[in-house]
Amino acid sequence: MAKAQQRGPVPGPAFVRLLARLGEVTVPAPPPALPDRLAQWVDWNRAVALSRALDGTPPAPDAGPAFDEAEAEACATQRTTLANAIREDRDLTAAIQRRVDKAVSEGTSLHTAVEFSVFRQRYLAHQRAMLTATGHLRGRLRDMLGQGPAALARLAEVDAVMELTLSPREQTVLATAPGLLEQHFLRLRPADADTPAPAEPHPDAAQIPAWLETFHTDMQRALLAELELRFQPIDALLAALRSQ
Repeated sequence: MAKAQQRGPVPGPAFVRLLARLGEVTVPAPPPALPDRLAQWVDWNRAVALSRALDGTPPAPDAGPAFDEAEAEACATQRTTLANAIREDRDLTAAIQRRVDKAVSEGTSLHTAVEFSVFRQRYLAHQRAMLTATGHLRGRLRDMLGQGPAALARLAEVDAVMELTLSPREQTVLATAPGLLEQHFLRLRPADADTPAPAEPHPDAAQIPAWLETFHTDMQRALLAELELRFQPIDALLAALRSQ
């Protein structure tokens, strides 16, 4: 009997490990060291800008907001708001229930009532919300760093250059998440998915299939892990601000 393929542990953040597991991705050889990988991503224009940010004199700060713990609380509140929106996505829950109810009323299969496109739409909506919120917070924290000592002002300049440099690649990579989740969705769906749903006297109380509930939970976990990943630069800037 052939042995099942053993996958080694996946390096990287929890989000990467979770997607690798859900997508059943075969892990390649260990990636190049971070400096070597950055050398592939940073073109000469960005390299010059990064060098200036590291070696130059930070610009004189403009008048702006000073950091206090209220700002840290605002970041925490925004994080909680985004997390709650993921956990309590009423639009997605209602869309799933409508399609399941329709399948019951029409006598069609519950397993094919909800296509992955419904989940993809909501995943992308949450990604846009996270991108907008974290971008705003990151910029605001950089402005506050610029009000501090030269070392912190230089950090703000470096972070700005790194965001401009790495964000396009980051967004390209994060855009692959729905595709991996779709593979997971198709694996969970039963092989006899075309079997019609049993007739029920009250379609508005139709039971959502267990596998679909499982996938919904897994997608929430992926979004929450992505949220933690997107907040890492903000956590780092907050730590720098608290150190002054």
